[in-house]
Amino acid sequence: MTLTITEAAAAEIKRFIESENLSPEQVGLRVRVIPGGCSGFQYDLALDDAPESGDEVLEIQGIRVFVDPLSKRYLNGVEIDYVRSVMGSGFTFRNPNARGTCGCGSSFTV
Repeated sequence: MTLTITEAAAAEIKRFIESENLSPEQVGLRVRVIPGGCSGFQYDLALDDAPESGDEVLEIQGIRVFVDPLSKRYLNGVEIDYVRSVMGSGFTFRNPNARGTCGCGSSFTV
């Protein structure tokens, strides 16, 4: 499985981990796809103590990343970025598997 986290996103993830008084060695980033949003699926990011049985465990930019088997098929080839703009800041996902996205970019169809 290939998943990319840009330098900007990695810096923001590490900043968040530190704000929770944790270190990247103590937690991992769970990246998953869940039903919802106006296009059918949406992305979900959360800190998790350890991988679950069956998870793919990746080491990206010094961050442990956990991906469950169901999400894995939707996340292969995805790039996670963090952008700042006049309209706000947040994580964005570039997904080559998506056939369409909603207007706000937080959900997608496959």
